[in-house]
Parts: sequence; C-alpha cells; structure tokens
Amino acid sequence: MKGALPEVVARGVDALATRLDRQRPEGAASLGWRCFQLGVFVLPASALIAAVLLFVALVQGSRGRGGWRGWWADPANRVLALAGLLMVLGALFVQEFEGYSRELAWVGLFNWLPFFWGFWGFQPYLATSEARRRVGLAMVAGTVPVLVTGLGQLFLGWSGPWQILGGLVIWHLKAGGNPEGRLSGLFDYANITAAWLSLSWPLLLAALLAEAKRWRSRLQAGASASGAWALTTVGPLLVVLVLAVLQVVALYLTDSRNAWGALLLAVPIVAGPASWLWLLPLLLLALLPVLLASLPGVPALLQDPARSLVPRSIWGRLNDLNYHSKRKIASLRLSQWSVAASLIAERPWLGWGAAAFSVIYPLRTGTWHGHPHNIAFDLALSYGVPAALLVVGFVLGLLIRALRLGMAKGPVFDRAWWAAALVLMVLHASDIPMYDSRVNIAGWILLAGLRCWRS
Repeated sequence: MKGALPEVVARGVDALATRLDRQRPEGAASLGWRCFQLGVFVLPASALIAAVLLFVALVQGSRGRGGWRGWWADPANRVLALAGLLMVLGALFVQEFEGYSRELAWVGLFNWLPFFWGFWGFQPYLATSEARRRVGLAMVAGTVPVLVTGLGQLFLGWSGPWQILGGLVIWHLKAGGNPEGRLSGLFDYANITAAWLSLSWPLLLAALLAEAKRWRSRLQAGASASGAWALTTVGPLLVVLVLAVLQVVALYLTDSRNAWGALLLAVPIVAGPASWLWLLPLLLLALLPVLLASLPGVPALLQDPARSLVPRSIWGRLNDLNYHSKRKIASLRLSQWSVAASLIAERPWLGWGAAAFSVIYPLRTGTWHGHPHNIAFDLALSYGVPAALLVVGFVLGLLIRALRLGMAKGPVFDRAWWAAALVLMVLHASDIPMYDSRVNIAGWILLAGLRCWRS
C-alpha cells in the first residue's frame, strides 16, 4: 500500500502531461506548452502560481527565435519598444509634487514593460486555431472557481479570507458581495469580476456552440442506437450549458453595466455572420423594452409598460437611478475625464507619472479615485500623449488587422477569441480592469493570439 500511492500519483502526472501535450503548436517547447496551459487555468484563482508557470512558458517561448533580432523583426514589437522608451523617459523626468513620489512612476512601469515581452514570448503557444481553442477552454475551466465563490458569497453567505498552500493562495470573500449586493467572488471587487467574466464569456459561448454541434453530429451518427446512448452523449453539452447559465447569472449579479453590454456584444460575433439574419432582429427586439424603460425622454405611454416588464434592477441601474442621488459630481465618469483632460493639457509629452491621477484628483475635487476610468486618458496622463497614441493604436491595429484577415468570420473559437479581445478593449473605455494583474495577463494573452492570426 505504501508503494502504491506514489505509483498512482506518478501515473496521474504522466497522464496529465500527455493530455497537456496534445495539439502543441509546431515550434513550441513541450515544457512551455504545459506550463502555459496550466498557468492560464489557475490564473483567476492565483496570480502568483500563474505568474510562475507563465514565466517558465515565457522563457521557453523566447528561446530559439533569433534573440533580439527575432524580436525586432516584428513591426508590432517596434511599436511597443518606442512606447516603452517613452514610458521610461517619463519616469526619468517625472516631477515630484505634494503627495507624489517618483518611485510610483517606476513601479507603474511593471504594469506594462514585462507584458511587452510577454506579447512576443506567448505567441508560440497561440500559433494555431487548435492551440487557441485549448487555451480558451483552459480559461473557461479556470473561471469555475470565480462562479462558485461569487454565487456562494451572495446566496450562502460565504466569507473569507480562505487560504491554501500556506497562504500562497488567498481569496478575500465578503459575504453579500463587494460592494454590498454585487457579486465579486475571489476577485474581491465586483467590477474586476465583471471584467473577467466578460472576457471569458465569448470563449464559454464558443464551447457551448461547439459542443452543441458535436452533439448533433453524434446524434445523427447514432440515430439507430438506443435512447440510453443518446442520453449519455448529451452529458458534456449539459455541463457546458449549466456553466453558461451560471455565468450569465453571475454577470447579471455583478451589477456592472459594462458586463451587461459585453454579454450582448459577444453573442452575434461568436454566433457568426450566418446567424445575423435572424439573431440581430431577435436581440434588438429583446433590447427594445429595456431601452424604452431606461432612456430619458421616452413618453410615459411607452415607458410605463416597458418598466412594468423590465426589472427595476436593470432599468434603474442603466439610467443610474439607483446611484445618482447618492453620488457626488466628482464621482461621475465625465468629471474624472474632464479633470484628466486638463491635466494632460498641462503636461502632454511625458505626463505626470504613473498613479499621479490618484494623488491629484482628490486635491482638485475632494473625492478619491485610483484612475480616470479610461485607458487612453490614463496612459496620456501618466506617460504622455505620444505613448498613449502608440499603445492604443497598437491594440486597435491588432483588432482591425485580425478583423480584416477574417478572424471574426473564422472557426468558432477564433471568432470568440476576437470577441474576447474586443470586449476587453471596450471595457477599458469606461474602466481600467487591467490594474488587476490577472486581467492584465489575460489581456496580453488575447493580444498575442490576435497577432498570431495568419501571421
């Protein structure tokens, strides 16, 4: 018995390694490919463990590719190099002021410069549609703890912190959500959870569509088989369907308008152009009562019936009725963007330094906010307008290039990959979830996958 357990463990490890080696892209190191998939899988649960695994994958993915010359050969990397240079110059010449230390400017670079390397080093693991499908499924599977902890905190009163591995993994759960009444789960804040669920939603939807198609094929092939056989083949489809329903519920419970928009935005893209003839009118018809209930200026004759049909929690949130009376003007997005724009105009070339907004905004408005809730404003304020234009243009360029080359019309998981990247980009127009390291890593993985499309 004593010798049996290590043998069973060894067999399990060998079986896992064999499974992880499947569909490895040509040129990707075996160790790196395994670590990359595992890193993506554990990413939402533990940034630390994921970072270790992904760093191993990054080192492996950078070898044998021509070194510096190989990196420089890609024009996309040159754009990042110039942006990085401007960011470093900004940190060098940043000016200290009341409450702001120059060290913050240097610390802020870690949100960007390592990921410029990751963008290149992760590409060998995303070079094929099959590889992107496996990575997407790993991200979907890794989202399960987010769903479980989020629903548990709201409906079962779970609270933390929960610790495993001697404190290496800590989940700060708050009973009732954070903020109160909003699902946050292991991310500990509802807007970050909403961002993760939003970016993984297109990939889960792709898994659902792919499994439904597979089930129909199996059913047709086994039409003459017993009813019991037909029931056993539906098992995987039911599992994915349950996950999809739970994710929709969780997205709704985050009470994030961005998440609700992302939920709808992804559907027609993942479903594909072939479905648009009937899907788009159906979506518009479903949205019509919501718009009538939420938009100001709609006649009562139309708005009252719509509000009786649409839950108040939806239309009240969409027109900010639930929050507007409690919020100061300085807490609204337009106020933050206005102050950010004026700060950018004062120092347009190299900016004020990373995290400067969180120091200056309270001084000018009396209300604290950690960032201006728009990635372009934040980049320009922190590092200057040229750096902001380069980074934002880089991301838009990747999305447009992949769209032009047909990624949004390709296989279902490639459509979902493009949709996930688009969703995350849109989220950054009114929030900056990338300041959570897990969302940031996932975002650069998505960008690396875009670059691999038909390269």
